[in-house]
This record gives sequence, structure tokens and C-alpha cells, in this order.
Amino acid sequence: QVQLVESGGGLVQPGGSLRLSCVASGGTFSNFAMGWFRQAPGKEREFVTVINRWGTRTYYVDSVKGRFTISRANFLNTVYLQLNAVKPEDTAVYYCAAGRWGMTRDDYNYWGQGTQVTVSS
Repeated sequence: QVQLVESGGGLVQPGGSLRLSCVASGGTFSNFAMGWFRQAPGKEREFVTVINRWGTRTYYVDSVKGRFTISRANFLNTVYLQLNAVKPEDTAVYYCAAGRWGMTRDDYNYWGQGTQVTVSS
């Protein structure tokens, strides 16, 4: 059983930056592709980005391309999400997930508890 714990959320001004972290335990981290999803109030949880097992391939939803960067450090069992040039519409609870390469919730078996990101002046 893999446990995922996110951290790094908080309040940030529009145009600012934030880095989210997700630490995994209880499994072999490098066996999993890692994804980030987000859920805004009253909306469905949506895919944001994914990184493959080795950190050599990434994919982003169009709304965050050029602003967000996913990376991973397998020796630390950690995946990161760097948020730059944030916008109010980025406000959401951000979840990391472990599973296979994909852009749907069904591609992921394990989920963290989420970390809140609020973009506001």
C-alpha cells in the first residue's frame, strides 16, 4: 500500500509562485508514474500534469503549460509541482496520485489527501 502526503500549499498572490511536494512511502516509488490533479469548489477533479517513472517524459493540460513544472526525485520518493505565474483560476485543492501514465482518475491507484492552493490578492 502506497501512502502519499502533499505539502507546500498556501495563499499566493496572482503572478506569484509556489512549490508543492508529495512524498511517497510504502511502495517502490520508481514503479509509478506520478500525476497531479486539482479540484476547485463546486467542480470536478481535473487532471493537471503527469511524469513518467524515470522523469524523462511529462504532459500538461493546456491551461498550465508554460507556467507549471512537474519533476521527481526518485531517491527521495518525492514528486514536485512548481507553480509559476499563478492565476485566481488556479485556486483549488491539489492532489498527487501514483499509478500508470495517463490523464484520467482511473489511471491512478493511490491518492494523497490534498493541499489547498489559494490565489488571491
